[in-house]
Amino acid sequence: MRVDDIRGQLRKRGVSGISALRKPELVKQLVRSMRAGAGRGSTGPAGRAGGTRASAGRAAATKKAAARPASSRAKAAPANKSAPAKRAAAKKTTAAKRTTAAKRTTAAKKTTAAKKTTAATKSTAAKRTTAARKSTAAGRTTATARTAPARKAPARKAPARPAAKRAPAKRAATRSTGGTTAGGIRTGRGTGRSVRSSQVISSIADRPERPGRSLITANHEVIQRWARERGAKPATIAGTERDGRAGVLTFNIPGYRESSRIREITWDEWFHTFDLRRLNLIYQEQMRDGRQSNFFRTESPDREDG
Repeated sequence: MRVDDIRGQLRKRGVSGISALRKPELVKQLVRSMRAGAGRGSTGPAGRAGGTRASAGRAAATKKAAARPASSRAKAAPANKSAPAKRAAAKKTTAAKRTTAAKRTTAAKKTTAAKKTTAATKSTAAKRTTAARKSTAAGRTTATARTAPARKAPARKAPARPAAKRAPAKRAATRSTGGTTAGGIRTGRGTGRSVRSSQVISSIADRPERPGRSLITANHEVIQRWARERGAKPATIAGTERDGRAGVLTFNIPGYRESSRIREITWDEWFHTFDLRRLNLIYQEQMRDGRQSNFFRTESPDREDG
């Protein structure tokens, strides 16, 4: 009998709680119910015969039911025995597939890495080749630039006097256009050698080339910074005033060039005269031995001394 048939028989006999039972337990329950039913039906002589026949029929049915599960178990046994073999084969197949996939993935990664390495090598080689070409071209250009002036040098040395004659014309042109150079230094007909030999300081970021270097500037910030570092105050020489403005410009530095004629003025008055007369300040930051220097003088491009 099938499991569903056994459960149907048990339900007909009023047995409950059998949905979770397996076939062997169901058979036992059916046998018990059949025995219990046989015991109830055997009352009296007639009942005994009927009960005996009924019990005999039920016993035969029970034996058949027991025989059928045994045969089904015998048939199912080979299947159960073959199940582990199938599972093992399935596991081996799955493992083989995973191993093959892993090998393919590893091979693909290695191929990709090899391609990237090859591309990086080619890119590096191309960059080195380009850099070598640029370096070679730069070397050729430098060599050409170095050799070119050597051939033209004799031609430049000859016209020395005409150059001196052209200087006044250049100075006049500079004076007519405002009289300032690229660094903000004022120039004119009276520009002396000291201006040309001094290092131009056009901003507070510029520094002297070496200690003791002669410097020149017309920048207000540079002048104020130099004065503050020495405690110097803007001043003029009393009695040199002209047209309501300061005359000779100087600085009142404690312990340096002290004089009763020095009169302190404001920075506005000092720079007003400084710019109106188109002056430059020639000065030093340090002496040759590295000590702080207080040397300064104003220079006019229109005459020798300021």
